Amino acid sequence: MKAIGIDLGTTYSCVGIYQNGKVEIIANDQGNRTTPSYVAFTDKERLTGDAAKQAESQNPINTIHDIKRLIGRNFTDNHVQSDMKALSYTIVNKNGKPNVEVVYKEETKQFTPEEISAMILSYMKEIASAYLGEPVTNAVVTVPAYFNDAQRQATKDAGVIAGLNVLRIINEPTAAAIAYGLEKRTAKEQNILIFDLGGGTFDVSLLTIEDGLFEVKATAGDTHLGGSDLDNILVRHFAEEFKKKHKKDLLPNKRAIRRLRTFSERAKRTLSSSATATIEIDSLHDGIDFYTSITRARFENLCKEKFRQCIRPVEQVLHDSQIDKGQVDQVVLVGGSTRIPKIQEMLSQFFNGKELCRSINPDEAVAYGAAVQAAVLSGVKDETTNDLLLLDVTPLSLGVETAGEMMCTLIPRGTTVPTQKTQTFSTAVNNQPAVTVQVYEGERSRTIHNNKLGEFELSGIPPMPRGQPQIEISYSVDANNILSVSAVEKSSNREEKITITNESSRLSKEDIERMVADAEKYKEEDDEVKEKIEAKNQLEGYCFDLRNIITEEETKAKLSEEDIATIDKATQETLDWIDEQSPTERTKEEYAERQKATQSQCTAILQNMYAQSQAAAPPQTAATIPRTGPVIEEVD
Repeated sequence: MKAIGIDLGTTYSCVGIYQNGKVEIIANDQGNRTTPSYVAFTDKERLTGDAAKQAESQNPINTIHDIKRLIGRNFTDNHVQSDMKALSYTIVNKNGKPNVEVVYKEETKQFTPEEISAMILSYMKEIASAYLGEPVTNAVVTVPAYFNDAQRQATKDAGVIAGLNVLRIINEPTAAAIAYGLEKRTAKEQNILIFDLGGGTFDVSLLTIEDGLFEVKATAGDTHLGGSDLDNILVRHFAEEFKKKHKKDLLPNKRAIRRLRTFSERAKRTLSSSATATIEIDSLHDGIDFYTSITRARFENLCKEKFRQCIRPVEQVLHDSQIDKGQVDQVVLVGGSTRIPKIQEMLSQFFNGKELCRSINPDEAVAYGAAVQAAVLSGVKDETTNDLLLLDVTPLSLGVETAGEMMCTLIPRGTTVPTQKTQTFSTAVNNQPAVTVQVYEGERSRTIHNNKLGEFELSGIPPMPRGQPQIEISYSVDANNILSVSAVEKSSNREEKITITNESSRLSKEDIERMVADAEKYKEEDDEVKEKIEAKNQLEGYCFDLRNIITEEETKAKLSEEDIATIDKATQETLDWIDEQSPTERTKEEYAERQKATQSQCTAILQNMYAQSQAAAPPQTAATIPRTGPVIEEVD
């Protein structure tokens, strides 16, 4: 079966498929090769992609974006609390998880980040299915390399809710490396550093590529650093400028902030190619127009700390991989934010003036690599896919808590996956009947400073002195970088295991099943709205076509004034009827009935005109048939 690759981005998403020996990036219904990761809810319908982003300025409170920054996190997470101040929509606490709250069809509804991500994934699936002319469900979905276990599982859950069979979750920089490696295929071993700075996440990976073998040596990054942070800095800068000029605070005005953010993003893009960007916003707040400009130098000064943060992970991967910067053959730029000149300048300087690689499309490279990996996993065999082998690594160390809240690492950061490690532990007190296995990820020696993934209890341990029971704990990481943990007490063979509990922000099986059912319901509603709008457009088009016909001079000569008046009146009444209500307030059948009624009034008149025209036309004899060749004369 065919399988697609989906780059589920913070600001834009992209889908591709590998077929006929090459990757095809699939354009959406607007003809765009990347699709905004936006979902908007109105009182009539749900919008996704370009339509949702266009509706944002009018409906900021119910337009969801940057959802990738919330997925797999707890409500109390510092990043979530920070984002709540900058986002135009409402985030609420539901069972310790961030949920978005919107008004949809005049009802207040709450959606998990997984559900919103599923809506975007479902839309990408539909784009691919329409292009291929058949339903497609198998997919490889990408995530930032530095996504932790909970974020990876949450992304996989989103795929399930969207009706996708997620073949694998792969890291974005690794996917980009595949895109680079296939374009620049060489038998010689190369060290490639992938610098992936997108809209909301940042990854750096160092890989060794040799004739189809892609081996990740080290990875680092920040799951909460990207172009959106730079937009936020500009918004705050311009909001302060507005306050100084007009003595009014526009921060509480969410619509004004949303408009300001849109113009700030445009200014940021402009500054990648120009030294100055101008902002002109009519009636931004309390009817006050806002006109200002910003130079590239000022922008770089405002964002200097964020830019510095981009270099630290580069130093980290070089240290972890034990590769000197002089041994790096190529530095490959991925993600839209790498177009910022200052970032390119800092990166080039770090590598002693090295020319950066811009040969792959930074917006499409991740989807490109995901599509190739999808082809490999779905069994496509050709000279490109046959030799492709992908060896990825764990982004964070995985371990268990021991006495004194100490972190005992079983799988160190940078271990090639899939992998498994078993270690023997024992009890801390005499006759201890049970042990609690607490699973953590992170690099600190104390678990209090690391991220807890979950816990489970192994009970029924026979009474024995401390240190005597033999408890084997096994950690297993699959190809998706998702962790399973088991523990067994050797003397009694008592065993417990988990694939990380719900405490790590995961959805329960029941939640996923409910959300899958909801997604189907919303899809049916969306399809119903689409059918209504198509029926309305068809009726409207029919009426305008008739009105155009009766204005033509040739038609006027053949119809009586009464007939023209009849058609004019019937079509105008129908157009007025269409405008009386929103398209979604009528059924598809009502539009069909109205078209049938309008046709019954007008078709007979046009058919009669056509029949009279045919009867009046002179018979086509040899003399009246137009000559198509050169004129000749008979020779005497």
